[in-house]
Amino acid sequence: MIGTVPPNLPGPAAPDPGTGPGEEASTRDRILDIALELFTEHGYEKTSLRQIAERLGFSKAAIYYHFASKDDILMALHMRLHEFGREALSSIGGAQMSPQMLAPLLDQLIEQILGHRALFVLHERNRAALEELHREGHEASHEDLDVLFRQVLANPEIARRDRVRMACSVGAVMGALLLSGDVFADVPSAELAVLVRDAARDLLMPGG
Repeated sequence: MIGTVPPNLPGPAAPDPGTGPGEEASTRDRILDIALELFTEHGYEKTSLRQIAERLGFSKAAIYYHFASKDDILMALHMRLHEFGREALSSIGGAQMSPQMLAPLLDQLIEQILGHRALFVLHERNRAALEELHREGHEASHEDLDVLFRQVLANPEIARRDRVRMACSVGAVMGALLLSGDVFADVPSAELAVLVRDAARDLLMPGG
């Protein structure tokens, strides 16, 4: 995603001629990492592109080379959330899915998400800004985790009792993780992972 630099902005808009694709990707990730810190600390609305640029030691023009706007930076951070769990969910096979098979996939998803807990803090503290982006028509360009789960949970070949249990366990996991930066902010990630996993397994396989 490469934006156009407004003509009134000073400084070079492009990287040095010797910059390769890997370095450009690294710079883009650095911008996102610093934006994540600032959006979480000060809030999206109160953070400016100038503040992000200053923290990085860049010009605003260099930021615009990688992102067309501050909205695009927030959306890119939001999209990072959707990338987690792809590997864990890649083995979902429709009719063959069961509570026993879903349990280890949820374990993996929990570990991946809590390894990037700051993104959930960002989501909770900037919910209004993210909702506004969606209202303005910013669309995801990939399959959402929600879609993947729905495909399995709506499969009539899976016993209704099992589908309900799996739906409840997924809801419990995502609910707890979405609150990990607020209600459970004082709970270490390793401890929270154990508690969430135990709760999910109780719903999936009660007494098991």
